[in-house]
Amino acid sequence: MVFPKKWLSILSVNSLMLFNVSFPVLMLPNIVNGGEVIAQTDPNAEAEKLLRQGYELLKQGTAESKKQAIEISEKALQLYREAGNKTWEALTLLGIGRVYSDLGEKQKALDYFNQSLTLWREVRDKTGEARTLTDIGRVYNDLGEKQTALNYYNQSLPLLQQVRDKTREAATLHNIGRVYHDLGEKQKALNYYNQSLPLWRQVGNKTREAATLYNIGAVYNDLGEKQKALDYYNQSLPLWQEVRYQTGEARTLTDIGRVYNDLGEKQKALDYYNQSLPLWRQVGNKSREAATLHNIGRVYNDLGEKQKALDYYNQSLPLSRQVGNKFGVATTLYNIGAVYNDLGEKQKALDYYNQSLPLSRQVG
Repeated sequence: MVFPKKWLSILSVNSLMLFNVSFPVLMLPNIVNGGEVIAQTDPNAEAEKLLRQGYELLKQGTAESKKQAIEISEKALQLYREAGNKTWEALTLLGIGRVYSDLGEKQKALDYFNQSLTLWREVRDKTGEARTLTDIGRVYNDLGEKQTALNYYNQSLPLLQQVRDKTREAATLHNIGRVYHDLGEKQKALNYYNQSLPLWRQVGNKTREAATLYNIGAVYNDLGEKQKALDYYNQSLPLWQEVRYQTGEARTLTDIGRVYNDLGEKQKALDYYNQSLPLWRQVGNKSREAATLHNIGRVYNDLGEKQKALDYYNQSLPLSRQVGNKFGVATTLYNIGAVYNDLGEKQKALDYYNQSLPLSRQVG
């Protein structure tokens, strides 16, 4: 029996997650934004007090506290308008827009960002203008409007270079690369990632250096250049470990395993999958845990170790159900059926195929 390729593995769906680069919500720059301060002249004390209250609410991290932070920030916004303080009006609009974006209300975020952008240009603040253009680009990227995202990123880039904001220049170059990657323009993606990489090293941001190395590896993997992919993944891995970012480490280990699997080096693939598995459990990512268990099962199946394959598929299945991943459930049911078919247990094979079939129709 020949199995459809897409049902044999969920590696490509569940292992590769490119890293985007973003910045925290900015409401009080001297507190939130790494000690950077946008100059203010005679700020209304009551407005500043309100913004501090809003920031404290933001730190709670709940949707309700974020909405409350917006309400308080709106009061501060009105006070800055009454005082004619356009710089802090622009900054507050930017902060409110970021909270709306974080809440998933992208159109509202765009409304506030565009109001902020007009003011930054009016007061001729290139730093504020550049950061707001970047945030608008990020929202359009989230909305799937990739060309519009590129337009805004490309407007922000020369401004960031003018004000010598190397951190945000690196982030913008990286995110342009990410858009091109999403659009399938791999060489352009590599070009921008490779412009971003030395800037991350220059500013000493190892987390984002690791993310960029990872994404370069992902491009080479997509291009079929497996050894280059391994080279960049292996540069990324010790950086994730150094900064103790377990999600990045787990993703990279998983994708190294994926490359070795593609190269036919099954034992090496198992080694890396087994290193990633406890990390997915530690960070509580059940979707990735399920995918990794499934992929270990797939390797054992390829090695002819059918009982081990069943063991891992059966560990994966309830996790995929728990997180509502119908594609993962359908794939795993199908692959369990395939194992039973290979073992000559035809009725069991039919049972699992018949469980998989309606789900496969649902997910296409």
